[in-house]
Amino acid sequence: MTETMRTVRQDSLGGTEVLNLTDSPLPIPGAAGILVKTHAAGVNPIDWKIRAFGLWMTPPFGVGWDVSGTVVAVAAGENRFKVGDEVFGLPSFPDEAAGYSEYVAAPARHFARKPGSLDHVSSAALPLAGSTAWQALVDGADIQAGQRVLIHAAAGGVGHLAVQIAKSRGAYVIGTASAAKHELLRELGADELIDYTAQDFTEAVGDVDVVLDLVGGEYEDRSLRTLRPGGLYIGVTNPLGIEEITAKATAAGVRAITVNVAPDHMVLQELATLVDTGRLRPLIAETFPLQDVRKAHELGESRHTTGKIVLTV
Repeated sequence: MTETMRTVRQDSLGGTEVLNLTDSPLPIPGAAGILVKTHAAGVNPIDWKIRAFGLWMTPPFGVGWDVSGTVVAVAAGENRFKVGDEVFGLPSFPDEAAGYSEYVAAPARHFARKPGSLDHVSSAALPLAGSTAWQALVDGADIQAGQRVLIHAAAGGVGHLAVQIAKSRGAYVIGTASAAKHELLRELGADELIDYTAQDFTEAVGDVDVVLDLVGGEYEDRSLRTLRPGGLYIGVTNPLGIEEITAKATAAGVRAITVNVAPDHMVLQELATLVDTGRLRPLIAETFPLQDVRKAHELGESRHTTGKIVLTV
């Protein structure tokens, strides 16, 4: 096995020009860890937000988290995986994982076996976005059959998976998306769709049990007005503002929570089961080779994609 690998790193914050494909030493898995040869790496909005603003990370650091690949080394004492297993995961989030790399080392519990019905590209689109949707709708809201669920940005990376997860639990799913994406969302199971460019969703829908807000900003206050008494608002875009929105929700007679997604192999296994039973399908907006990572970020920041962007490694 090689002692070095290609990886995308950045030494400063800024635009896509700070992303550089470099050679780095091969990572070594720690206790209860595995080393994965990466075949594909998902690109997420948090990646370019951290690239530009750092948030909780200070450069230099490696970029990315979503990965799908093959196990090539297993630390002593780890018994879930063996060399040759195909896995996908959300390694080390929110700490540095350097997912845009030829190899990734992380705790084995941050991975699960790859869905058998998907290739590595589609599997790499699932971990962060799918875990976010699951931890919001299932762990956070405990969605039940017959509940009315409103999902903003329903055609986005998290949104299109959230639509399918909510539908798999028997919910009545309402989505906001531009009209051009409505037919696709109906194919994914959405029951009702609102073109946010032509209609105010607060006038089009009400008596909602759960709102999953993947937009934030002024959508926060407006979404509260669509909820039934005791309904639940879930925000994922502004976790630091949860106290403010919680106070507003309480005053309106509803509830509010946020989601800080975390690696969880049990959630990944649930997602894989939904995929392999035909109830969950990740959509791929476009793929780029690792060396075109800057182009991938530029496309993602345009906010006009449907589904996920994935790097092939």
